[in-house]
Amino acid sequence: MKLPRIVRNLLIIIVVVLVLVGAGVGSVWLYFHPRFERVAGIVYGQRNGRDLTIDLLKPARPNGIGVVLMASGGWKSEAGSFRPWIAAPLLRRGYTIFAVYHIPQPQSTVMEITEDVNRAVRFVRHNAARYNVDPGKLGVTGGSSGGHLSLMLATRGGPGLPGATDPVDQESSAVQAVAIFYPVTDLLNLGKSTENLGDGGPPKSFVKAFGPQSTNLAVWRVIGHEMSPIFYITTNLPPTLIYHGDADTLVPLDQSQRFQAEAQKLGRTVELVVHAGGKHGWLSMLWDLRKFADWFDHYLRNATA
Repeated sequence: MKLPRIVRNLLIIIVVVLVLVGAGVGSVWLYFHPRFERVAGIVYGQRNGRDLTIDLLKPARPNGIGVVLMASGGWKSEAGSFRPWIAAPLLRRGYTIFAVYHIPQPQSTVMEITEDVNRAVRFVRHNAARYNVDPGKLGVTGGSSGGHLSLMLATRGGPGLPGATDPVDQESSAVQAVAIFYPVTDLLNLGKSTENLGDGGPPKSFVKAFGPQSTNLAVWRVIGHEMSPIFYITTNLPPTLIYHGDADTLVPLDQSQRFQAEAQKLGRTVELVVHAGGKHGWLSMLWDLRKFADWFDHYLRNATA
């Protein structure tokens, strides 16, 4: 039985649409699944009798530069949990990724976690030749608490101890470029955050993360200051890119705006991209990571040593 012409044309259109949709979906899948080699569970230190680990992701065509990725949210981290497709734009540009895990709070305090991610950068730098990356060009990335830890490295990372018995601890923990999402920058001024009880104390859901003395306001003022990157901006601050949503109620946009303002007073480069309507995360973040790759290209790949 011969189908009417209009039906045949409709079927042809449907087939074409399905083919195009399939090709589009396939292209997206391929983009987020670049070829790479993963070496999981590399031990970079110990904390509370437990191993601290890094997952190494080596792209098919490495460019010789490493990006340290803070696998942390709410200052919690689980070894092996990082999903490589998240870093697809960086892997496609040839960046070697070091996904850093830490012991989650409250099993470790944020202060200890900060020490541990410094150790991770020192470890990467000490083993740079083994991983075929330039020890003088390391980027760092992360979101939320991962962004906070990235800025702690950017502001307070620095020279190791020359007399340390462990050669890793003799290395610098400084980073040379930063690209992050919605970081906490000032724990003493949480502003309109839903975590702010208005009593001058720590974020309400993270009291235990800062140790048993964090409810003592005199002690907290010291801890909060020590763990707030905004108070440690210097003329050595590496170029920093921040993406932050203007509808974020957990970490308000003000946290990044004030950090940028303080950095600009010292003539440092902090670019803030405001995502309209963005809360604490948004669907197009994976697309934004292409801009992170652009940032690292400009300040690491194309920069002179």
